[in-house]
Amino acid sequence: MWDIFVAFVLGIVEGLTEFAPVSSTGHMILVDDMIFQSKKLFSPEVANTFKVVIQLGSILAVVIVFKERFFNLLGLKKDRSEDAEQGYKLSLKHVIVGMMPAAILGFLFNGYIDEHLFTAKTVVIGLIAGAILMLAADWFRPSRPKVKTVDQITYKHAIGIGLFQCIALWPGFSRSGSTMSGGVLLGLGHRAAADFTFIMAVPVMFGASALSLVKHWDSFTMDALPFFIVGFISAFIFALISIRFFLKLINKIKLVPFAIYRIVLAAIIYFFFL
Repeated sequence: MWDIFVAFVLGIVEGLTEFAPVSSTGHMILVDDMIFQSKKLFSPEVANTFKVVIQLGSILAVVIVFKERFFNLLGLKKDRSEDAEQGYKLSLKHVIVGMMPAAILGFLFNGYIDEHLFTAKTVVIGLIAGAILMLAADWFRPSRPKVKTVDQITYKHAIGIGLFQCIALWPGFSRSGSTMSGGVLLGLGHRAAADFTFIMAVPVMFGASALSLVKHWDSFTMDALPFFIVGFISAFIFALISIRFFLKLINKIKLVPFAIYRIVLAAIIYFFFL
């Protein structure tokens, strides 16, 4: 039953942190390595793949929250929003443009990242560097954002945010933290940046999970199946809660509180665990 408990806890960590700019992968590495390191349940390959695969639960939560938006992107439903009527509309091309830089770099360096960067030390570096970027985004953002909704995003915005997303290949940096910070610096409002971050995350995260599954397929066993199922369900439920809560608050609290949290967490890890 210990493995089921571990899967449940890691699923909670993934679900609560995947779309908050605090690094879900970093949190999972820290929880697994520092709390559960005395009982290694599976091979390192399976353990690292699990940390990526349970993101599928979080992906499903995003799809549900933004289901109408995804229907529009896939051409399954006509967009009747006010922004669309004014000539603005987020398209599938914007999402593809935004995801391509990180997708290419992730494909090229996935093996190196898995082998060398999934450690507590790299997470601490990522937490602090990401916090600095988030503070800079809130301090130096335009006083009045030009892009108030996701439907006003241009291809230039999309590629710029996509380039910022590449930084998140470093564990601990946070995909949502880097893309939201980049979006805010490029003139997006916090909610517009968050919406585009979540929508763009679906193909990126799905691709990363699929790549990891293919790469480590031979290391899977039936014994590990309950471990993955529990983690997936746990991540889905808590991601659904986290996303709805985060989207209601982001325009009010912005990024500074998350940056402070990251710095405090990094300091605790450094002084007590490294």
